[in-house]
Amino acid sequence: MPLVSEAEMERGMGRAAQDPLAAAQTVATLRVGQEVDGVFACSRKERQMTKAGSPYLTVELRDRTGAILARAFRDADLLAGRFERGELVRVRGRVESFREQPQIELQAIARVDAQEAQADLASFLPVARRDLEELEGFLEHLAREVYDPGLRGLLERMLGDKELRRELRRAPCAVPRGGSGPAGAGAGAGGRGGGSGGGHHAYLGGLLEHTVAVATMALELCTVHQRLDRDLLLTAALVHDLGKTREFTYGAEIERSEEGRLLGHVELGLRLLALHAPPALMPARRLALEHCVILHHGPEGASGQRFASGEAIALYRLNALDAHLKSAFEHGLV
Repeated sequence: MPLVSEAEMERGMGRAAQDPLAAAQTVATLRVGQEVDGVFACSRKERQMTKAGSPYLTVELRDRTGAILARAFRDADLLAGRFERGELVRVRGRVESFREQPQIELQAIARVDAQEAQADLASFLPVARRDLEELEGFLEHLAREVYDPGLRGLLERMLGDKELRRELRRAPCAVPRGGSGPAGAGAGAGGRGGGSGGGHHAYLGGLLEHTVAVATMALELCTVHQRLDRDLLLTAALVHDLGKTREFTYGAEIERSEEGRLLGHVELGLRLLALHAPPALMPARRLALEHCVILHHGPEGASGQRFASGEAIALYRLNALDAHLKSAFEHGLV
């Protein structure tokens, strides 16, 4: 699958309203009974069989606004040979209702390259609604609230790393799974484009949004529970998910990288901490910070390690609170 460069990603995220797709059909605007003729990213492709033994084709189509299922019951094998998962495809068909969810009845589908479609691949990836420049401003403000020399030095090194900063700006917290709820619910079903059936903040910029939210709550919590180590908890909130900057690859869809699959974002985050740790960060402070990072998903996600600090418990709860609330909003549960 072709990968998206950082420059292409920035164009896709920063000029969403200016590219040719803005005036084209999008998943979010599709309605039952509507004719479809447009370009989408194929994020799923399956050859399946009816009860009568006839093959049919099921694909998931997505753009930055969401995802929708499409099926072809005629010429399934012929159509399947014209594209692959992860490619851009031109689709013709009609939106029908299946089990009270919209889906496209395919008449034609074939690959199309980004140049022919006059679009960046990043234009088809779900994007945060929040303004990323504003979120980066909040991030910098929160980092300046840390006064411990070692922890502050760590944050300055991390935020001064241009490559890491770019990845923090574009990374999601999870891989999109196709709209809010069952695949296909993103079209005209009230779902937020780029929602996730398996995670929260599953869109470009989602990691930055989540990090700012958790750190903001951490700062407020310290005014209520003054026994908490404010600098430690705030730093832990700012760095707890930084491993996600190495966990994903970007093409016509977001996928997990090889190191993301093999190591996971917690281990990748610990490696980033080690890479950027300044001499002023004392071993005991670094150990306390690493403990918070390792346990931010709780003991079950940390090979049975037990909480050894109030800051680790607080980070775990704040991370879960933001993740669960965001998932509830994305999936229409509240």
